Amino acid sequence: QVQLVESGGGLVQAGGSLRLSCAASGRTFTNYALGWFRQAPGKERESVATISRSGGITNYANSVKGRFTISRDNAKNTLYLQMNSLRPEDTAVYYCAARYSQSMTLSSRYDYWGQGTQVTVSS
Repeated sequence: QVQLVESGGGLVQAGGSLRLSCAASGRTFTNYALGWFRQAPGKERESVATISRSGGITNYANSVKGRFTISRDNAKNTLYLQMNSLRPEDTAVYYCAARYSQSMTLSSRYDYWGQGTQVTVSS
């Protein structure tokens, strides 16, 4: 079992930045590929970014490419999502997630996920 706890969400104006963090505990952090997905009211869940065990392979949804950066600190058991140039359409609950694999794609299924953190971008 892996426990994931997100933090760093909040209210920001369009064009602003936020950095989300996800603290992991439980099983060995480096055994898992990680990712962020988001869900807005009335919309389907969207996988935003993924990162491999080592951090060497990343994937981004087209909607965030060039604006968001996923990273991980394996020494601190923490996953990050740096979000720049935020837009109102980025408003959603953001979840971090883990998959017991070397890496994963945006369509991979997750094994574990956290409770989420709200991100609201005002226009």
